[in-house]
Amino acid sequence: MSTDSGNASPANWKHELPILAAYGVTLREPVAGDLAAVLDVLCVYDASRFGIEGLVDDEAVRRFIQRAASDRAAGVGFTYAIATTAGIVGVIQVRQLAPGFEAAEWEMTLTPEGRGTGIFLETARLVGSFVFDSLGAHRLEARVLQNNGRAMGALRKLGAVQEGILRRSMRRGDAYFDQVLWSILKEDWSDQDTSIAPRVH
Repeated sequence: MSTDSGNASPANWKHELPILAAYGVTLREPVAGDLAAVLDVLCVYDASRFGIEGLVDDEAVRRFIQRAASDRAAGVGFTYAIATTAGIVGVIQVRQLAPGFEAAEWEMTLTPEGRGTGIFLETARLVGSFVFDSLGAHRLEARVLQNNGRAMGALRKLGAVQEGILRRSMRRGDAYFDQVLWSILKEDWSDQDTSIAPRVH
């Protein structure tokens, strides 16, 4: 698939994921040529695993990129590489929890260099607007490690509500960790400033 999404639109996202951009952040679907950069992101010690079981290596990331494209084509999820002028600094993935994306779950990871820079909020605003406005979602959920105060603060700024603790719900190696369940509803998102609506290229 071409990385040039100049003719892509939200309506045909299953055929080609639209590029979203704002304030120095560009979101596009990862392709095979991004393997090394995505591997660097997913090898960060506290990175989300995005369903990858076992070792995160070239083959695992190759399958991850292929699965992202097939999930998008099937209409059950999509994945964006988060890029700045410095290159790919993160990955965000959205998966449907109910048919037709009525409810969905999102997960994001950034490199240490991308944290505390505003990239998390800009990416979340672009993807949230795409999910609510273009895909028609009613509810968007996030699961965040309980000790990730920065991510939880950013979700709060977006209007998300903490719903509860998912005890020992995430495994890393031989250890299990608690996660916090957050949700944001379409009516919550409508309170966001209209200037955060995604610009689709």
